Amino acid sequence: MGTLYLDRQNLCLRQDGKRLVIEEPDARPRGIPLALLERVVMRGKVRLDSNLLATLAEQGTALICLSARHSRRTAIVLGPGHADARRRLAQYQLMYDEANRLLLARSLILGKLWAQCRTLETALERRPDVRRQLTAGLAVLRRLEPALTEASDLGTVLGLEGAGAAAYYAALTALFASALKFTGRNRRPPRDPVNACLSLGYTLLHFEAVRSAYAAGLDPLLGFFHEPAYGRESLACDLVEPLRPRLDAWVWELFRERRLREEDFLLDKGACLLGKGGRQSFYAGYEQWAPPLRRYLRRYSYRLANWLTGRAPVLPVMEGDDAD
Repeated sequence: MGTLYLDRQNLCLRQDGKRLVIEEPDARPRGIPLALLERVVMRGKVRLDSNLLATLAEQGTALICLSARHSRRTAIVLGPGHADARRRLAQYQLMYDEANRLLLARSLILGKLWAQCRTLETALERRPDVRRQLTAGLAVLRRLEPALTEASDLGTVLGLEGAGAAAYYAALTALFASALKFTGRNRRPPRDPVNACLSLGYTLLHFEAVRSAYAAGLDPLLGFFHEPAYGRESLACDLVEPLRPRLDAWVWELFRERRLREEDFLLDKGACLLGKGGRQSFYAGYEQWAPPLRRYLRRYSYRLANWLTGRAPVLPVMEGDDAD
């Protein structure tokens, strides 16, 4: 099973031996073997007791709580972390090592740049009718690569990443039907169906990055490209960057194949919300799409930890298109 999505009102969870029991009004209780669960995603009013929460944590089952209105992350519960504190010490020392931070940041954003190019190149094969917009975006991204390779400080890397994102989203908007009103990235709240899906997808991917970093013995709060910020898992933000274009492409497929449609969304006080039926379609599709990226995040996190502690001599390169 792997992932359990709980997106209904008034659910009650309890433990019965080695099974998780789900109870809801006017329905028969359902039981799921706890050993099958790797992660639990909860949205809405779900009640559970501390014994069940402790069992999930002890067996390494991660849990994320999403807000009922915007599907934002409100809490993450993780199990025992890696026991080797030297990995976190090495990570903290990296914050004062500008040369190696720059190496990691350049590698990260180059991976994102390559993934953005691949997404637009694939789209170009399927949508020659918007060739002008896609080729314009690709031209900018390709020009940025040599400048990024030679960037001598983190500020320059940040500026080039921003320029790439602007060109990329300008091209990406051409892929979606005008009725979806997708004109670029917006959030908190998302104002159109595409951004509603991107926000939910990025939230779930970020959750997996937090989990992977923590399991590898790293501190999810301390990144090397994203500066530390109160309440933000900056390392998880780093790890997700090269994978964002992959999620963008998948969201496009959802709309292109009509698995999600305009009627799956509703507007409320300026926010675009994914309805219940649309969320079910989204979760099902995400579970088919996400496993390779989850494996990749785990693998890269351990490689990064080994490099930080001197166990691996070569800097791990993170490429969004290598997550297959």
